[in-house]
Amino acid sequence: MKVHSVESRFIAIVIGALLVFVAPLFVLFLILSSDRVARERLQNTEVLLKTNVQALGKPLWDFDRESIDQIVTDLQSDADIGYVRVRDTSDAIDIRKPAVEPNPADARAVVKTDILHKASDGIKKVGTAEIWLRKEGIFSRFTKDEMSIFAIFFFAVATLFTAAIIGNRITIIRPLMRLTAAIEATRRLGSRHHVDWTSNDEMGALAHNFNEMQSKLEREERELKLAHARATDIYNLTPAMLFSIDAENRITAVSDYWLTATGYRREQVIGQEFTDFVAEDWREIYRKRHADDAEAGICEVTVRFRCADDSVIDVLILETGVAESSGRQALSLSVMTDVTDLKEAENRNHRQAITDHLTGLLNRQGFESVLDEMIVDADTLGQPLACLFVDLDRFKWINDNLGHATGDDVLCQVAMRLRRQLRAGDVIARLGGDEFAILLSAPNGRQLALDVSDRLVASLRAPLIVGGAELNVSASIGVAVYPDHASTAACLLQKSDMAMYARKRGGKNGVQIFDNNMVDIARKRLETEQSIDQGLREDWFTAHLQPIVSLADGRVAGFEALMRLNHPERGILPPAEIVGIAEENGSIGRIGDCILSKSIANLAVISRLDGLADTYLAVNFSPLQFEPAMPSRLAALLLENGITPSRIVVEITEAVLMLDNPVVREVLDALSDLGCRIALDDFGTGYSSLSYLNRFPVDIVKVDQSFTRSLSSDQPDVRRKSRMLVEGIRTISHQMGCAVVAEGIETSEQWDILQAMNIEFGQGYLLSRPLPLDALLEKLDEFAMPDMPARRAAAS
Repeated sequence: MKVHSVESRFIAIVIGALLVFVAPLFVLFLILSSDRVARERLQNTEVLLKTNVQALGKPLWDFDRESIDQIVTDLQSDADIGYVRVRDTSDAIDIRKPAVEPNPADARAVVKTDILHKASDGIKKVGTAEIWLRKEGIFSRFTKDEMSIFAIFFFAVATLFTAAIIGNRITIIRPLMRLTAAIEATRRLGSRHHVDWTSNDEMGALAHNFNEMQSKLEREERELKLAHARATDIYNLTPAMLFSIDAENRITAVSDYWLTATGYRREQVIGQEFTDFVAEDWREIYRKRHADDAEAGICEVTVRFRCADDSVIDVLILETGVAESSGRQALSLSVMTDVTDLKEAENRNHRQAITDHLTGLLNRQGFESVLDEMIVDADTLGQPLACLFVDLDRFKWINDNLGHATGDDVLCQVAMRLRRQLRAGDVIARLGGDEFAILLSAPNGRQLALDVSDRLVASLRAPLIVGGAELNVSASIGVAVYPDHASTAACLLQKSDMAMYARKRGGKNGVQIFDNNMVDIARKRLETEQSIDQGLREDWFTAHLQPIVSLADGRVAGFEALMRLNHPERGILPPAEIVGIAEENGSIGRIGDCILSKSIANLAVISRLDGLADTYLAVNFSPLQFEPAMPSRLAALLLENGITPSRIVVEITEAVLMLDNPVVREVLDALSDLGCRIALDDFGTGYSSLSYLNRFPVDIVKVDQSFTRSLSSDQPDVRRKSRMLVEGIRTISHQMGCAVVAEGIETSEQWDILQAMNIEFGQGYLLSRPLPLDALLEKLDEFAMPDMPARRAAAS
């Protein structure tokens, strides 16, 4: 520990300053002073030499060795002279002091001079003197006074240096040592120590600021400890399973509630990987929890968690955290919620969501989900998947006439019968209403589907017992096979539905497998639906009228209004196709209102012609048009066009009467009360036509055109039976007070036969085709002849 590092640096700085600034100046002073002293001594020595050398002149001249020796000795005794040699010119005298010549390197300088003597005859050279000056140290040149000055200088410098060291120690080092001691004590002991130092200088300010900082930190530490204790209490007391993990997925903290809920002890889990507590099948899901929420900062995952007692619970984990950075460590907090009951409820709700509440079978949502899965399995196994679309026949009649409770009972019994004909792994669902769907997967899927379909049809032949009564139910089944008929799940269901509708159109109560022609039929149906919608929007529907004449005299008695859709590109579309589709998609009511309005308006125009003011108008009504508001709408149209209700004949088919619907009966009674007449169309083609004549207010009976054509058949037996049947219809109708109209008269022979049978009215191509108003007005001129033969000729 470098306690005195500051002091050492200070000493080094002072010494450095002495060496850099003071020492060079002092050395320079010594050099200059030494040179001065040396010059002065050299001058003194030279003076001494000259004086003594001149004193040697006479002794050398007199060869007074003793005097020479004395003078040399005096010279050599000088402190600056290290060697003296005196010789005469004849080398008779050669005195050296000392006797041995010193090393020339020890001599500072060598002075040689001639010794002269002033004789009577002039100045004579009597010899030479050689003097070596000693080398001197730098201080040896100075005098004691000078050395005292130097000593005083050195003492002053030393005193100043010592004072600086002592002052530095007192003013800087001591407070720094106390500051260091306080910091070290704080580090070792953990408590905040203060510096015991007071002064008015910078060190005092530093100590004061340090003590204030320590006090502030001490307060903040107390607050942090209190906040930490409070956070820990909140962490542990929060009624939620909280836990934290590190970057290696190891548990770093758990709340008390977490321990209580899971049954573990804290030492059992701290430091363990959280994945170890996740059920093995769910660990990979937990590891990938950040995959979808990498940027959101919060991830959510539901896994199965293994508790201390080896029980397994479903938990929802919400994890939030921040990654490690240069400024902070990685942080993580997770909330674990037991969602076992919620998952069970969710599964229960899911089962309810995909289950039909009435029959207990899958509903449409559940069926579509299973269908997607079985399509994948079919691709994996490489075997076909058959879809059977089952639709009950006449189920609407059951609901409308026997009630929805009876209909529900029928659906449950049908579902049970269908289920009994299937294997354990087969899938059956109720898609809605009276529609069921079945999935069969097998290597021989196509044949299996046909066999099962036949068994399903056969299972419904036995009557159902509903409310103690027997009820007959049949079904139409469409079959489509993946991948032969469809490439997707939705397409497979659609193709089986198309096959079922083809079976419906083909007579119901049977099985139909899909073929590609049905796509064309569906496309044509779609085109027709689009034409109907566009025709209603753009007024393409028109009412064509076909005359109904009296067979007795050829007089025009009325007209039958027939619907036509005049497409601007495709021309007149087949009416029967349009009516069937309109009844299925619910647009028949709008079409009927349009034709009724236009045909009554046409009748109003025709009524202005001579002899046609009392003609009637027969209008066909679909079963779907019979609603309570229909009589009032009809009355409004008649009032608007000035037509009396007695001139309107409402034509209905046995299909309407077979419904035996109270609403239909009320509408028919209301129309009859209004004054309209009721005509039963296509009489004889149903199962119970005679009973209808007695049960409903029928005024006119129309003989179906098939009977009319058979009257002139090439086969005698057919002609005979047809005549008997038509005569029977006429007889019964007349006895019931109903007039008779024969449909489909195409030949004069048929006219004559019907006239002979006393059939009152007839219509057909022999008389006129259905025509638009303009063409009909021109055609009516042919019916204006007064006599019967001319009328027949004109008609033919």
